[in-house]
Amino acid sequence: MGKASSAKKVARLAQKGKGRKVRFQGGTLFPAVIVGISLVGLALIVYSRTSIPNQNVPPTVEDHWHASYGFYACDAWLPDLQGNKEELDTAGQLANDGFRRTGIHSHDDGVVHWHPYSSVATGRNAKLGVFLDVYDVKVSDSKIEFPADQGGAVYEEGVTKCIVDGKEVDGEVVVYAFDSYDNVDDYSTYITNFDEIRLKNDAMAFSIVFAPAGSDPVLPPSAASLPELGAVDMGANVTTTVADGTSTTVADGTSTTVAGGTSTTVAGGTSTTVAGGTSTTVAGGTSTTVAGGTSTTVAGGTSTTVAGGTSTTVAGGTTTSP
Repeated sequence: MGKASSAKKVARLAQKGKGRKVRFQGGTLFPAVIVGISLVGLALIVYSRTSIPNQNVPPTVEDHWHASYGFYACDAWLPDLQGNKEELDTAGQLANDGFRRTGIHSHDDGVVHWHPYSSVATGRNAKLGVFLDVYDVKVSDSKIEFPADQGGAVYEEGVTKCIVDGKEVDGEVVVYAFDSYDNVDDYSTYITNFDEIRLKNDAMAFSIVFAPAGSDPVLPPSAASLPELGAVDMGANVTTTVADGTSTTVADGTSTTVAGGTSTTVAGGTSTTVAGGTSTTVAGGTSTTVAGGTSTTVAGGTSTTVAGGTSTTVAGGTTTSP
């Protein structure tokens, strides 16, 4: 009888519990607070990853990158953007707000010079739109628009027509981002959100195009000479060697060697060697050697050697050897 009573009690308790909600002791306030804190924490993590660039993600303020760029309309490349945006106002400050904030600009050479001044242009914030904003160029899903100081041209889908085989054809806006200036086969195609295209590494190339659909991607004209243009901008070595000459240039030196000459230039020296001459220039010296002469110039000296002569100039001296 006792067992039967116990069984009935269990059955009655189970019946009472049907349909009832389970509550945390103390109500629902505490779990709601925990859920809210978790959501806020997750939102902060997402925000920090998207809006605050990782200082270890290049480019940093220590980097100096170069990227080739070009604007193409219908069937021709447009002129490069003009002005380096380094002009100063009456107070001696940079007049262009975009360049002052970012440090991003060009030198009339079809090259983006990316040396960031702040986090506005570093890490994940290194985007094509940063450069375009400095020059006030607008590139939307349907239009490329230049400001008045860059010619004021507008290329708009459905309005601007390209001529193909004597017929008017609609153009479309597209951007090709090449991972390297010298590889036309490795690229990404963008048809929207152009301002968000990232500079992921040094020596990229960008073709900003308004052309009929199906046009082949092409590297911009400046891509072919990007290393040289970048080297000049950074004050690096400039070496020209012609006709089997041998030239070595170190530390900002400038060396020109023609027709079999051998030239070594170190630490800012300037050396010109012609027709089989041998010239060594060190520490800011200037040396010209012609027709088989041998010249050594050290520490700021100036030496000219012609027709087989031998000349050594040290410490600021000036020597001419016929």
